[in-house]
Amino acid sequence: MDRPIKKTTKSPITSKTLERVISKAGLGSRTDARRWVHDGRVKVNGRLVQDPDEWIDPIQDRIELDGRRVKTLDKLYVLLYKPAGYITSNGDPDGRPTVYDLIKDVTTFVGTVGRLDEDTSGLLLLTNDTMLAEAMTNPQFHVPKTYLVKCATKLSDGELDQLRSGVELKDGITKPAVVKRVRENESKTFIELTITQGRNRQVRRMIEALESKVLKLVRTKIGPITLDGLESGKWRHLNPGEVTKLYKLTKLDVKLEAQKSVPKQAERPVKFERKPTPTKRAPYSGGADRRTTRRRHT
Repeated sequence: MDRPIKKTTKSPITSKTLERVISKAGLGSRTDARRWVHDGRVKVNGRLVQDPDEWIDPIQDRIELDGRRVKTLDKLYVLLYKPAGYITSNGDPDGRPTVYDLIKDVTTFVGTVGRLDEDTSGLLLLTNDTMLAEAMTNPQFHVPKTYLVKCATKLSDGELDQLRSGVELKDGITKPAVVKRVRENESKTFIELTITQGRNRQVRRMIEALESKVLKLVRTKIGPITLDGLESGKWRHLNPGEVTKLYKLTKLDVKLEAQKSVPKQAERPVKFERKPTPTKRAPYSGGADRRTTRRRHT
């Protein structure tokens, strides 16, 4: 008999939407997962579910895709040196090359952590750790991203100070940036720019706000992760130490420790204060009470 889906018993810590569970298992993107659910290829606890936003618990519930159980895979972290000319997408209707063409040896699906424009090269992280990916792209964590920028004109010290203090864009003023003049020639300036925001084409628009233009843009660093030793178009796995640094950067290490303590607290037996039980006199089965009998004879 099929076990019904019990929404009321889901753990608030482990529960996720059905599409996220399937994607996190490395079977495809979240777009793929939504399509598979809508097509009726997914069952939860033996029941057909066609709502990709259904909340389920991957620990308690059994999820099946085309009759095969979906299992959670180990976390995978990929560092790619993206060349210019590749788009940050899983497939393109126009046939343009994508970053996934460069990591064909990675058999488990990994999603991109943020994006890089087609004309931008440099460091790109991909992972099936959706919790870390979301934290890395969440503005509240202020994850620093460093770029090497080749500008079309010479930038004065005053213009660099504008970048440091924030420039006015159509979607608001930018947060203060760290700016370092790397080198320059007679007509161009090369700078290193570190920002903690992730607006669309932000670096290019910041330079354009100074009436200049970006000729070349390379992302060289995200938090503590760098491109050192990696050639353009190549990739490698992050080592455990690098992953730990990213968890600390986004404060996920603290969050996970807090989550671990919740089940332990829930398992503690609840202590009730017992009131003293009054002593009950055993029933007398030998006839009248002795005291009663004694009173009657006096």
